Amino acid sequence: MIYYKTAEEIELIRKSCLLVCEVLTYVGSALKPGITGAEIDARAEEIIRDHKAEPGFKGYRGFPATLCVSVNNSVVHGIPSEKQVFQDGDIVSVDCGVFMNGFFGDAAYTFAIGDVSEAVMKLLRVTNTSLYKGIDVAQVGNRLGDIGFTIQHFVEKVHPYSVVRELVGHGLGRELHEDPQVPNFGKRGRGSKLKEGLVIAIEPMVNLGRKEVTQANDGWTIITKDKKPSAHFEHTIAIQKGKPDILSDHTGVEAAVRANDNLKEVLPLVESLV
Repeated sequence: MIYYKTAEEIELIRKSCLLVCEVLTYVGSALKPGITGAEIDARAEEIIRDHKAEPGFKGYRGFPATLCVSVNNSVVHGIPSEKQVFQDGDIVSVDCGVFMNGFFGDAAYTFAIGDVSEAVMKLLRVTNTSLYKGIDVAQVGNRLGDIGFTIQHFVEKVHPYSVVRELVGHGLGRELHEDPQVPNFGKRGRGSKLKEGLVIAIEPMVNLGRKEVTQANDGWTIITKDKKPSAHFEHTIAIQKGKPDILSDHTGVEAAVRANDNLKEVLPLVESLV
């Protein structure tokens, strides 16, 4: 069942999403070769709790950490640990959820550490761009299939990459995962009609190689079957009259990346958004 939010509820979700992005901004300032997943996870939890909020992922279906930290050929749901030591050339997807004032926030960003190849940087740029293309068609009167079609067409037809099929975006509100599911693939004109008050997380997961994925032995981490890199970006948005309202904000994250000499900047392909 789809639950449409009031204007007041949307503002509470926005506050949760902005706290998520504060955490991602910290990650953008801290990531460097030699730091561990456990270190950024511990600080992320501190930031969240300092704001009288709770980590949205920790304990969810038994997940053991505040952040999902997925490196290189890990798509999503990677578990941060002391053994997860970041290296020059890594790409690191960081997904964060927050529960505050009765509502969840959710967003993700993939960071590029040091000497990342141009081929992989292009994967990140295309994935990031596909997110904004999907958001652009998330308007009243369109359908969920329009979002998925737009992302898939840009990723797989305009570019030679693959959209993951097994994992999708989702509704968001009092629960972390609500109806409807928001696939990053599909057909125009299919699926539920988008109505004012719908809040959804759009999160393209895009592989450099084939679309097939599998689960690692830890029972959580999703990895590409061909072991090639994967990228992941996510925003939470509200469907409103006119343009969709992006409740999360990557502006601070991008500024932190620009200021961090250990990271490469990942910006959308501006010419592709015109």
